[in-house]
Amino acid sequence: MEITTIAEISISYKPSLLEEGVKIKTSWEAAAVLRRYFPEDTIHLQERVVVMFLNKCNNILGVYPMSAGGVTGTVLDVRLLFAIALKAVAVNIILCHNHPSGNMEASEADKEVTERVKRIGNLMDIKLLDHLILHPEEGRFLSLADEGLV
Repeated sequence: MEITTIAEISISYKPSLLEEGVKIKTSWEAAAVLRRYFPEDTIHLQERVVVMFLNKCNNILGVYPMSAGGVTGTVLDVRLLFAIALKAVAVNIILCHNHPSGNMEASEADKEVTERVKRIGNLMDIKLLDHLILHPEEGRFLSLADEGLV
């Protein structure tokens, strides 16, 4: 039997930067960009998780709204997060969620999900740079990286 064809994998990658020339260097810069993904009319009402995907130079590849929950919580599907990170060929990620109550302390659940994402990311060479918690009031946030918790 003669084989004249062989299976082939075809790969195509068309990167596009969300904001041309925007490089995230600080938690303040990340918070300013990410806040735009939290509707002002519900930031006091509904907890949301948004993830920023970055390349090796920390240019923004994309921002994805991962979940919207209730007044006191929401669910982050880590499998979906990393599926998107892999498709985007992200090297770094920044998690962000809001606390509708205005409480600016990281809960145990916040710390646990941060550690879980960090651990899984390390296995895949995708670094968790930060986990931001936004206050409903403009300009206020908590950076878990700045607090030494990432």
